[in-house]
Amino acid sequence: MANNNSFVGSKIKSLRETKNLSIEEIAERSGLSVEQINSIENDVNLPSLGPLIKIARALGVRLGTFMDDNDALGPIVTRAADREKDSSISFSNDATDARKHMEYHPLAQQKAGRHMEPFVIDINPEESPNFQLSAHEGEEFIYVMQGEVEIVYGKETYSLKEGDSIFYDSIVKHHVHGAPGKSAKILAVVYIPF
Repeated sequence: MANNNSFVGSKIKSLRETKNLSIEEIAERSGLSVEQINSIENDVNLPSLGPLIKIARALGVRLGTFMDDNDALGPIVTRAADREKDSSISFSNDATDARKHMEYHPLAQQKAGRHMEPFVIDINPEESPNFQLSAHEGEEFIYVMQGEVEIVYGKETYSLKEGDSIFYDSIVKHHVHGAPGKSAKILAVVYIPF
């Protein structure tokens, strides 16, 4: 399966340059470090959705702009067979060694002007997740299709099994990962006001 990480980094860099913004300006607007933005643009590390949402806001674009370049106005149908062969995007868990723990399969890449970002996400097993909580504007809905996940939300940790779901405000610091040593597959819908 192809990995689309390099496309995301180059798209961010291209958008930034088109808008005549420096990395320092994006860092200031997004609250991220210059090093983190450099790392993302140079395809070294895609940390998690939170920083990408902050960069999208700093650039004045929707999150999906980094993952697609089509603009269909009507309904978008994503067939299971197509999703499996389409590009995916892997994010690390913000750990210092940048292990890739989630593989995102976008479900509405061609839909123009959307405010929701639906994904099927494969979560790889980790024995002892090392992560940082992140926060961003919007809301998230997660439905566990297979396996078991943990969602750290503020000071609470929620364990979800197959068939369970959670809906939360993304402004509260949070992190989604597999239960220790377990893999999972989830449906996630991220809403980002624009």
